[in-house]
Amino acid sequence: MSRKMLLGLTESLPSLVEAKFTTAKASSSLLCSPTELSIIRTSTGIPFQLRYCPSLAKKPIPKLEAPTPTPKKHFDPFDNPSPDLHIIDIPTTNPTHLLVLNKFPIIAEHFILATKTNKQQTHILEQDDLEATYACLKAWSEDSEQKRLFAFFNSGDYSGASQPHRHLQFLPVEHMRDKEAANGWDLLIDLILTGEESAGTSSRALRNPNIPFAHFGRKFDSEPTGEQLFSIYKELYGQAKDAVNDFIAKRPSESALHSTEGGDSPISYNLAITIEGMVVLPRRSEGTMLKRPDGSEIGFVALNGTTLGGTMMVKHQEEWDVLRSQQGKLDSILNAIGIPRDAETYKSRV
Repeated sequence: MSRKMLLGLTESLPSLVEAKFTTAKASSSLLCSPTELSIIRTSTGIPFQLRYCPSLAKKPIPKLEAPTPTPKKHFDPFDNPSPDLHIIDIPTTNPTHLLVLNKFPIIAEHFILATKTNKQQTHILEQDDLEATYACLKAWSEDSEQKRLFAFFNSGDYSGASQPHRHLQFLPVEHMRDKEAANGWDLLIDLILTGEESAGTSSRALRNPNIPFAHFGRKFDSEPTGEQLFSIYKELYGQAKDAVNDFIAKRPSESALHSTEGGDSPISYNLAITIEGMVVLPRRSEGTMLKRPDGSEIGFVALNGTTLGGTMMVKHQEEWDVLRSQQGKLDSILNAIGIPRDAETYKSRV
């Protein structure tokens, strides 16, 4: 059975998303911000898309109001989302999730899979979350080999997560490549999944030795079942958690576990999935401050799960200029956000 049928769709997923995106953009229900694009590389040659989006720096910051006895309820964009952005509930019979457009996309047709009930972003994903994600990935590519999705998930204070209602996000790879400047770039997850297996353990985790932070990947042997997806996710998450524990044991002043009260995960991490495989990136920082040679601050560069896509974004001209002109800056950012892949930590596990 095709993934389109499993989702209960009567037309192709790319057609549904494209139609909704076109209408929402025309009615200004979403704001697709223009970006400049450049490819920058780590010292080992790993390519990253650097996108410069000055319009996001102009977004209004909510005014701080005096505290009141009854604080305002947090706005949940996935609870009864705007009909202008809501794509469809899936599966169409007894739906567990919904698909909705990102209201402020950088990449065209950026859309989101959210749970119908308000489950926590900081809890461990469930099997149906992964089944729905993979069904979307597969359904996107069923009509054309030229179409492909990159899925990512942010969880925890250091992951780049912005909404507490559980959701995974999708970027069409064809739109990530929609500029000539993207030539020579590949998804970082692809470079990991074509890498080498971990040495010295029974783990089958894949890694790319040229990437400076610890990461744990598995390539799917065939089209995975829901049980297999969940098993792989738990395995990679466990390895990421071990890496964080090792790091904290050796450098307790540099990181700490999160409270697990209420069922929260003790670690921050990013997850990326394509139809080929899955990767987990444990995090210890949301980003890092760029500084000038005299030590003065340029701006804070934050990264989320799109890191595993090999892409990042800045909002200010000087950040854009520095990252393009000073190669070592990318290395320092990637070193700061994850668990360093050095002899004391990463290699003790892989």
